[in-house]
Formats: sequence, structure tokens, C-alpha cells
Amino acid sequence: MKAESKWDVQLRKGSLELVILAALQPKALYGLELLNYLHEFETMKISEGTLYPLLDRLKREGIIDANWVQEGELRPRKYYTLNQQGQQRLTDMNARWQQSVNDIHALLKRTKTN
Repeated sequence: MKAESKWDVQLRKGSLELVILAALQPKALYGLELLNYLHEFETMKISEGTLYPLLDRLKREGIIDANWVQEGELRPRKYYTLNQQGQQRLTDMNARWQQSVNDIHALLKRTKTN
């Protein structure tokens, strides 16, 4: 694996909230489950020390909900879910992300033709 550039780190940091909201959209996930899911994507490998403070902030802002669930004999797990406000934030962020991607593509295309 190649060394990560500063640009890669900044890109991930800038998109992490969008990524977490998108990951929580289809279903509730507990913290470690969410972390493992993100690790399936090359550019989203983050640490617990990055994930949990962000989840706490999103909960305080009312973007996600968190509930403890007891599953059999296992210790309880905190599940995070996207609420209505979070769904709206995801919709807004996704639209802005798509516009940014389109703008960058347009700039790159223009650069190639010059």
C-alpha cells in the first residue's frame, strides 16, 4: 500500500460526515460495525478515535439518534440511526457533493482541451 498523501487525509476529513450519514441511511449500525463497514472502502479507513467523537457530535446536533440494544448474552451495543434531520442533511450534502464533483470534472475537462 502506498503512503497516504496529505491531500488524501484532507479529502477524507472533508467528506467524513457525508460518508457516515450515507452509511447509516439504509439501517442502524453499532460503532464497530460502522467502522468495519467503512474499512471496506480504500479511502475511508479511519480510527475509532476519529469515528466516535464524530458520532457524538452528530448526536448532539440532532442529526443521528443513538440507542443501547441488548442482544442476547452479548453486552449491549449502541446503535446509531439516521433521523429525519439527518436524512435532510444527507440530501443537502449529497447535492452539494455532486455539484462539486461536476464542477471539478468541468475544470479538468477544460484543462485537457487547452
